[in-house]
Formats: sequence, structure tokens, C-alpha cells
Amino acid sequence: MSALKWFWGFLKKYRLLLCVGLLMTTAISVLSIVNPYVSGMIVDDVIAGGQLSLLPKLIITLILVTLVRGLLRFFYQVVFETCSQGVLFDMRDQVFRKLLSEDYSFYGKKKTGDLMSRQTGDMEAIRHFVALIIYCVYENVLLFIFALVMIFTVNTKLALVMLLVLPFTALTTWRQSKSVGPTFARIRDRFSSLNAFVQENVSGNRVVKAFAKEDYEIEKFNKENDAYRDAQLASSRVWMKYLPIFEVLSYLLNVVLMLYGGYMVIRGEITLGNLVTVNGYLWMLTVPLRMAGWWVNDIHRFLTSVEKIYATYIEEPKVKTPCTPVEHKRMEGNVEFKHVTYTADDEQILKDISFTAKKGQTIGILGSTGSGKSTVMNLLCRFMDTASGEVLVDGVNVKDLDLYDLRDNIGMAMQDIFLFSDTIEGNIAYGRPNCSFEEIHDAAVMADANHFIQKLPDGYDTIVGERGVGLSGGQKQRISLARALLKKPSILILDDTTSAVDMETESYIQEQLKKLGGNCTVFVIAYRISSIKDADQILVMDDGRIIERGTHAELLSQNGYYASAFHHQYGEIPAPAACME
Repeated sequence: MSALKWFWGFLKKYRLLLCVGLLMTTAISVLSIVNPYVSGMIVDDVIAGGQLSLLPKLIITLILVTLVRGLLRFFYQVVFETCSQGVLFDMRDQVFRKLLSEDYSFYGKKKTGDLMSRQTGDMEAIRHFVALIIYCVYENVLLFIFALVMIFTVNTKLALVMLLVLPFTALTTWRQSKSVGPTFARIRDRFSSLNAFVQENVSGNRVVKAFAKEDYEIEKFNKENDAYRDAQLASSRVWMKYLPIFEVLSYLLNVVLMLYGGYMVIRGEITLGNLVTVNGYLWMLTVPLRMAGWWVNDIHRFLTSVEKIYATYIEEPKVKTPCTPVEHKRMEGNVEFKHVTYTADDEQILKDISFTAKKGQTIGILGSTGSGKSTVMNLLCRFMDTASGEVLVDGVNVKDLDLYDLRDNIGMAMQDIFLFSDTIEGNIAYGRPNCSFEEIHDAAVMADANHFIQKLPDGYDTIVGERGVGLSGGQKQRISLARALLKKPSILILDDTTSAVDMETESYIQEQLKKLGGNCTVFVIAYRISSIKDADQILVMDDGRIIERGTHAELLSQNGYYASAFHHQYGEIPAPAACME
């Protein structure tokens, strides 16, 4: 499917309304030939011929035609604006839904600002085309044709002389169209880049301020801004080159009419009223000629925007729900990795990972940065797919499960905490928006967030800034944990969730997690041994492999990576007997 066929899929829903608008446009174009014709009659029949009785009728005709054209113009503009807003709503909705269906790899390659420009500037160019350009081009083509036909009815020789301008207009339009097309593609690219840069700087403004790099970022912004300006000016130079030609050609018609038409009046080949009539039709010829260049620009802007949006829309996610997924709404929480390998950009991230987690167990995962801890959990949630091996939940390969069902059974408190610009209550209830306040309160208590929330000016109704601005790292972590706990999931993933809280708070949270009993399988990814020492099984990872596994006591006795990490964090390693206690 081409980009234009895809666009037509949205437009055809409004084709009946669009046809009504085009019919009204046609009626306006037909009525446009009346007033110049009546004006000629006034000159020939009333002024020159002395038929004064015709004057009231002709004046009433002029007034009625003008009123009808005004009313029709109002209504067809409403019709086209309605169509444009409908197309924009449907397209934006469908593109947004598609963006939500994309996987991690898609967002890893795309810039947020670039995607935003698809939903804003490019969408607006499409709306402008439907709301204005369609009827403008259609109406002016009709006006041009009707005017030529009426001029031929007045005098064929005069019409043929005026037609000499058309080949030059057509050639100029074609050459401008070829030149201006690529410039709009560059404009959209530069706009996306500028948008992405601004979005990134607004999101990371605290980092910019922390390093006092305002001048450096302004310099970078100026480069982006200059590139966008230069792209706009390059496009402007194209139509600046051709628009004067359109102006000259349109005014040339006036010269032809005044000279040759006046000559014909003097010779008696046409009447003065005929000259007035043709002069009345002249605007119907000159306006299309003068505006042709602008419409070429708008059409190319529209085509570029449709292609940009469609190119983003057709990118298919690599991770999809199978056509016939295994029905498994409520999961037990048994997890098994069988010889799992994961590769990204020709680099092996995970290598032959195998382990089993039974329902209700707590699994701790420890390892250095980049060892693959978070990747293991991403594969469990199927944010990405394995290169080889299987990830099983309740004995079913996650690739065979419905993505919604799988993720609905998993609660995650992520390492990169994202809070929406909403109330604290709304952020906690994000996974279960219809739950009661008591359930929200209980989840906050379990996450040790209730006490600091109640101290806030509006308590649970306090609005947090974008990404949780205004809250400390520990507070955001506890709200994120409460959000995950509220789902009452079969599998709970805590990815470095307590790194920003003190030891006392961490101990309290661990005690609360034990109250989950055997209903939830818990995975705890951590750098601090205190977060995982009570786990039923601890996996130690390094360079994408599991290098050690066992309980806290068993791993200490192995005197390996885990024991070394314990020594660095706690000092002297206690005797084995003490460890067992």
C-alpha cells in the first residue's frame, strides 16, 4: 500500500460529506459567471440601449447571486473543515495506537521529538490540505474553465489570444513542482531534528543546569535552528524564483485584454459591454495563475507529511501477539528459562541462561553493570524475544501467550522510574484505575510511601511534575513499588527498586513483601546484597552468564563473586555457622 492509498483510507469515510462540499463549490463556480454577464448587460442594454426597465431585475439578480455565493461559501468551508478534523482525529488515533504497539527496538531507534513531529506538524499539514487546498484547487480549476468558456462565447479570437499564456503557466508549474518537492523533505527532517533536540533538553534540563552547560546547549540549539531556517529558506528560494513568473503571466492577461480587447471595441468587433463582461471574468483566470505556485508548495508539503507519517506507521514490531495465543488469563507464576540466548546488534548479551522459579519463590539477581540482569527480566516480560532457547511461564512459552495477558500478570517497578504528570493516587492506580482508595492506601503502606504522601500539601491528590519532578529518588521508587504491588500480580519484578532508600526503609519493604505469601513469584534485581540475601535462590551474573547460584549461605561458602561482593559491602565475611543462622 502506498502512502496516498493509506491516506485515502481515512478520507473515504468522509467522501459523502466531501462530495456535498464539492457540489457546493461547483455551484459557487457556476454562479461566478453570472455577475460579469449581468454587468455586461447593464452596459449594453441599460446604459447604451436605454432599457431602464431591466435595471431593477439585473440589480436584484446581482444581489441574490452574491448572497447565495456567500452562504454556500460559508457552508462548504464548514464541510471541508469538518472533514479535515475528522480525518485528523482518525489518523492521529490510529497512528497513536500503532505507536503503542511498537516494541523496545522501535523506541530505541527513534527520537521522541521526531515521533512528536509526526503527530503535530505533519498532521497539521494534512489537515490544511483537506480543509483548504482541496476545495481551493478544485474551485479555481472550475473558475478557470468556466471563464474560458464564457470568453469564447463572447469572442473566439479574444479567447484564443488569452490562451497563449497557458503553455507558459503549465511549464512554470511543472518546473516548480520538480524543484520544490525535495526541499520539503529536508524541511520535515530538520524540523524533526529540532523538535527532538528541544524535547531532550527540556526533559534533561536539570542535568544541563547541574553541569552549567546552558551556553553549550544554546550553541547546539542555534546549529539546529540554523539548519531548519536554511532548509526553509532553500525552499523559499524555489518559489521566490517562480512566483514572480506567475504574477507576470497573470498581469499579462490584463494587458492583453486592455490592448487587444480595446482595439476590438474600437473596430466594432465586440461591444463595450462585452469588454466589461470579459474583464469581469478576468479575475477567474488571473487568481488561479497567481496562486498556482502556492498550491504546488502546499501539495508537496502534504505529500511529504503523508509519506513521513506512513513510513513511521508501517514499521512492524518484532514482538507480536501470536495469531492463536494460548488462553491463560490468570497465571500461577512458575517461571523457567531454558538455555536462553539473546543477541542485539550482533552482540551476544545473554549466553545459555537456565534457571527455574517456582510459584511464591523469591529470586535474587546480582551482578555488575551490563551483566544482563535487566535483560533477563525484559525477556520474561517479552519486551524482546530470545535468539535461542525458551522462556516459560506455567510451562507455556511466552511467545505463545497473549502479550496483554502476560504483562497483565506481571508487576514491575522499573529501574528507570517514570511517573506521569498526575496525582500520586493516579500514578499508584495506573495499573488498576478502577480500584478503591483503600487498596491504593494499602499498597502505599506496603511500599512505605504512605507516611510521606500524607505529609504532602494535598496528600494523595498532590500533582507530581512530569517524570516525578518534585519528588526525591526514594519517594519515586516507593510510589513505583506501590504501583506494581497494587496490580496483585502473579510475578513481581523489582529492578533496583530500593537503591535510593535507607536501610531501615528497605528492611520494612522486605518484611511487607514476605506478606505476599506464596501467591506471587518475586524477582529482585539489586546491587546491594541486603536486598536479596533472604531470597530462596540467588543468581549471580557476569558477562551475560550465570556464574553462581544458590542461597545466601551457600554462595558465601563458595567464596566466589558473591562472597567478594559481600566482603566489599559488609567487611569481614562471617563464619559459615553464623551465616546459616
